[in-house]
Amino acid sequence: MEYRQLGNTNLKVSALCLGTMTYGEQNTELEAHEQLDYAVSQGINFIDTAEMYPVPPKAETQGKTEEYIGTWLEKRKDRDKLIIATKVTGRSSAFDYLGRGETRLSREHIAIALEKSLKRLRTDYIDLYQLHWPDRSTNCFGILGYTHKPDDISIPLEETLDVLTDFVKAGKIRHIGLSNETPYGVHRALMHKTRPVSIQNPYNLLNRSFEIGLAEMAIKEKVGLLAYSPLAFGMLTGKYAGGEMPKGSRLTLYSRFQRYNNPYGFAATDKYIELAKKHNLQLSQLALQFVTTRPFVTSNIIGATTMEQLKSNIESTKLTLSPEILQELEAIQKEFSNPCP
Repeated sequence: MEYRQLGNTNLKVSALCLGTMTYGEQNTELEAHEQLDYAVSQGINFIDTAEMYPVPPKAETQGKTEEYIGTWLEKRKDRDKLIIATKVTGRSSAFDYLGRGETRLSREHIAIALEKSLKRLRTDYIDLYQLHWPDRSTNCFGILGYTHKPDDISIPLEETLDVLTDFVKAGKIRHIGLSNETPYGVHRALMHKTRPVSIQNPYNLLNRSFEIGLAEMAIKEKVGLLAYSPLAFGMLTGKYAGGEMPKGSRLTLYSRFQRYNNPYGFAATDKYIELAKKHNLQLSQLALQFVTTRPFVTSNIIGATTMEQLKSNIESTKLTLSPEILQELEAIQKEFSNPCP
């Protein structure tokens, strides 16, 4: 396993990060612990979660993901060798069951969220605490165009970062990260005395929009990408080709996941399937290794519901992408430019 520096910190994180948003919904506690044990045995030292997980978020299961990780951590003696990342929920009126009304990135809300996450994770500190999405109204979650709302009353990012800085000083957080952010937000955050060390945004063969305004910043400012949805909700496994909807798959179970299954996404995926077959490769491994090897990526967040999937995903790091394959990937990207932003 390759290890990379997390921002300008002294932490080295594995090139693959274990995503956990299925724990408590699609995966039981026992299955979660099995995945975690295996991932660590394969060299993964980086684990990502969030207070609102599992997904899809709902009151009945909220917090179970962190709880499962917490019971696993409690049994181990290597907490100091593991890098645990979680997130505080951004501004929304959909999470009143968190007990904070409309969730905001204010001192009061972050303090409540952080203490609950620490308790569920059964740890004294969080290595990377991320803002799940901005408090302001902006173009994230599949929205490309920005629509300015002059009457939008948001908590200034600088104020939120001041709050997080206090928790860093208190020893409850080691480092700060952003998520679902735009170039504007990253620019503002980098001006703060406590700089973020990472950006967790979507990035995959169907959505390479990160390259447009954030890749250069990620490299030059040492605020690398933690890429989520590298398989585009499973689209880039090829299992939905030809209109197939496999039993138990995410798009079959949860109709809310519509970001990647539009006609252009299916058409582009068909091209990637052809490419993988031509080179006798698994599409999922090809798609993952493309993300992992981008120079602006610090870690690629993989997730799985079965051990077979997890093992295959981790095996992707052994794949070498030839110049020919990379050229063919670029040709498809030119034909279908970011069909699923």
